Amino acid sequence: MKAIHAARLITVFTSFLILSAHAQELHSRWDELTASEWDKALQKSDSTCILPIGILEKHGPHVPIGSDLIQVREWAARATKQEYAVVFPDYFYGQINEAKHQFGTFALEERVVWDLLEATCDEIGRNGFKKIVIINGHGGNPELIRYFIQTRLEKPRNYAIYFFEPSNDSAYRKQVQALHKSDPAGDQHAGERETSSLLYLRPDLVKMDSATNESGANQHRLDIPNVYTAIWWYADYPNHYAGEGAKATAELGRVVTEHTISQLITALKNVKADTKTLALQKEFFDRMKK
Repeated sequence: MKAIHAARLITVFTSFLILSAHAQELHSRWDELTASEWDKALQKSDSTCILPIGILEKHGPHVPIGSDLIQVREWAARATKQEYAVVFPDYFYGQINEAKHQFGTFALEERVVWDLLEATCDEIGRNGFKKIVIINGHGGNPELIRYFIQTRLEKPRNYAIYFFEPSNDSAYRKQVQALHKSDPAGDQHAGERETSSLLYLRPDLVKMDSATNESGANQHRLDIPNVYTAIWWYADYPNHYAGEGAKATAELGRVVTEHTISQLITALKNVKADTKTLALQKEFFDRMKK
């Protein structure tokens, strides 16, 4: 009887600890916080908010339309377990005109895309965040994001935007090369690497038996040296598929994903510790007024 009573006490105590831990947990997602937790979240994050930008577009015949969104969402969720920041909810309003010929693509007008991004960042700032870290999962967004960030110097703002761009060291490159099976030059969109990432993050959404239903080879239908034109991507990849997704493995996805998350954790630490960017920005705005 004593043993049974002791076991019950241990069970009760363990349950209490679990419930207490859940009660004390401060969620990182903006939409999962309560209003009464806001000040605590601002303090714990050093007023840092992550804006994960994905897109909705076809990813070959085998990986989900929201692949870019899924990846940035997972990077943010996993990174903030180790380095706290508040994560803005799913944002998929980027530049994706080159995929409008494919079902599932969500492409807003260019003015709407710009105004929405500006309004979103302004609202994040109005809610007390001084540092906004953009993480991007879509290859068609970086030019938009960089130009958008540069235009934040048009007029005084009380927040700064940081664009997270992971780099590749030699050790990481060797790991990837050892696992990579397809031609790296053609491995771009829904190819081996991206499919591998989804196999690692959400294998339930990947249809590997469909990966060879369409060609992801470069069609080389347009070649004008030293000239850029908007139709280049469609000319090369009309199926909106670039690479060989059938050669993907979850192990390659693990290496790619964990490397990105590790770099994001480091970036968050550096951004949270940064005291210079906002000070220099204020100095710049003050000199603009003179």
